[in-house]
Amino acid sequence: MNKPSNIYINRELSWLQFNARVLQEAADENVPLIERLRFLGIFSNNLDEFFKVRYATVKRIDQAGKGGKNQLGGIKASDLLLKITETVIEQQSESLEILSNIESKLQEEQIYIIKEDQIQPSQHDFIKSYFFQEVSPALVTIILNEDIELPLLKDSAAYLVVKMCLHDDSKQYALIEISKSMNRFVVLPKTDNKCHIILIDDLLRYCMADIFNFFEYKTISAHMIKITRDGELDFDSDLSKSFMEKIADSVKDRKIGDPVRFVYDKTIDRDTLNYLMAKMGIESTDSVIPGGRYHNRRDYMGFPSLNRNDLLYDKIKSLPVKGLNLEQSVFKAIALKDYLVYTPYHTFSYVVRFLREAALDPKVKTIKITIYRLAQISHVASSLINAAKNGKKVTVSIELRARFDEEANINYAEQMQSEGVNMLFGVTGLKVHSKMCVIEREEKNKLKRYGFISTGNFNESTAKIYTDFTLLTSDQKLLKDINKVFSFFEVNYKIHRYKHIITSPHYTQFKIFALIDNEIANAKQGRNASIKLKMNSISSYKMIDKLYEASKAGVKIQMIVRGICCLIPGVPGMSENIEIISIVDKFLEHTRLYIFGDNSNPKVYISSADWMTRNIDNRVEVTCPIYDEDIKSELLDIFDICWNDNVKARIIDKDQDNKYKKRNQPSLRSQFKTYEYYLNRLEN
Repeated sequence: MNKPSNIYINRELSWLQFNARVLQEAADENVPLIERLRFLGIFSNNLDEFFKVRYATVKRIDQAGKGGKNQLGGIKASDLLLKITETVIEQQSESLEILSNIESKLQEEQIYIIKEDQIQPSQHDFIKSYFFQEVSPALVTIILNEDIELPLLKDSAAYLVVKMCLHDDSKQYALIEISKSMNRFVVLPKTDNKCHIILIDDLLRYCMADIFNFFEYKTISAHMIKITRDGELDFDSDLSKSFMEKIADSVKDRKIGDPVRFVYDKTIDRDTLNYLMAKMGIESTDSVIPGGRYHNRRDYMGFPSLNRNDLLYDKIKSLPVKGLNLEQSVFKAIALKDYLVYTPYHTFSYVVRFLREAALDPKVKTIKITIYRLAQISHVASSLINAAKNGKKVTVSIELRARFDEEANINYAEQMQSEGVNMLFGVTGLKVHSKMCVIEREEKNKLKRYGFISTGNFNESTAKIYTDFTLLTSDQKLLKDINKVFSFFEVNYKIHRYKHIITSPHYTQFKIFALIDNEIANAKQGRNASIKLKMNSISSYKMIDKLYEASKAGVKIQMIVRGICCLIPGVPGMSENIEIISIVDKFLEHTRLYIFGDNSNPKVYISSADWMTRNIDNRVEVTCPIYDEDIKSELLDIFDICWNDNVKARIIDKDQDNKYKKRNQPSLRSQFKTYEYYLNRLEN
């Protein structure tokens, strides 16, 4: 029997509403101006990845002739493609209005983003010099002819399509590729205390005569286009290839994936657009989206700071963890008690310091760690290499299929392997998404384990902007279980039993259901029954159905979901006891925190897993119980701070309109309040 389709929100449409919340940050006049521009960049970058992955997946379902209703929450794939395109066109239009508003506000601050027809004579020499020295040598210009096939256009690269009307009344077309290596924003020398910035697109328009000086034309025009390709990896079945080789080949094949979105400047001449689409083989069924003058607005993520700290968020100084000292042994500290590092409020340096200490400590014998995404320059990787050089047995389970980081992970894997690190490349059919480390140290002729379990990647760069928990522990019960997970990596057919941690794919659904059932039993017996969840996404229908069951039984459920939310809260007879908010602010909310039971004796967990089918069934994930009473109390406080946010919290409901939570006095902005909370803990 099919379930009614109106009990879930479609995953793709829910994700678009998450991106709408990012766009709200760009529109929010209380957000500093340059930060607003950067949120526009995040919105655009998110949309690029959405089309590469999610839209491409729906398109594959449609092309396979499958309706897709069961997979897509009750909506046909063909209808969903149309709805996505319609929604994106609306959001793109809104983003252009927001950009125009921001540019007006920047002008009030004497900052001008100028076009090629606004260049002043005093700026001419600088621009020409910049063009010939910095731009022209890296320029890729493609002359288009009827008898020459169009070269493959790169995924998400920005191109200017140039139309020249020649003196003999014929037309000549060309493409200019705007290389990612070029600075998108060129800051011109100040004039009259005014700051002028020109986008590289307009600088190229200004220099068209220098690029096409061998053509005799009457008029010349240039308009921006961008193509997005299917970003899914397809693996071949060549048994002679290693897994790493297959991943590398698949990444190369991604560059020639089918087009899934074509964005063009809506002021482009119709004949130019038709010519180009015919050349590129883009059909009307593809997502063809009219846009503004500029694409790749993701580049606004890197908009220059211009030494205008007043137009940026105040930089916070990461706080120390009370009881930990970077100048002293981390091993000695966590031998006595567990510690929680909550980045970016705390510094990620504790994790790096722990690994560096392990690399040098003669008593450390083995290090085992999982890696999903690393920083471009990774101190984690260098610490592991250092440990291997010092004779430690270092085992790294690296996920080569971390989406869009495959190439970087392959490079790191090859580097570490060449330095003597034992590399494990995941588990057949599963992604390794767990974040954990076990270190074995010889003490009194026995091996004692130390380690850490985290909700986020061991990445110094993202640790500055993603909120994540990392538990530093020497709890031998937990670490014995964690060590079994590493044994599973090496011997996949042996399924271990775990006494403390909860793991995917074998136990997460069963164990979480048991925890929910316990709260259902409490509610039915008239006792306090509550569930508090903080995660990035929830799209697993099985998990949603279980929460609906709990709600019907009277369990009070509070959820903080940053991104995709397919659950519909507040529906009488189904989910009236479920409330959901979403927080989008300065930092990206990335923590996963599960709390079962009221505050008198709750069971508290941190996890690498969201409640999505992939995390429950198709990935290796670890959910870790918190036994330290101080840390448990700390995490309960953090959840309450987030739940009481009335500045950046949006209500998630059936209307999907991202209304802000009703603001009561005093106002509470959870990310700022969290920093204050940790500051007070240091002082008390």
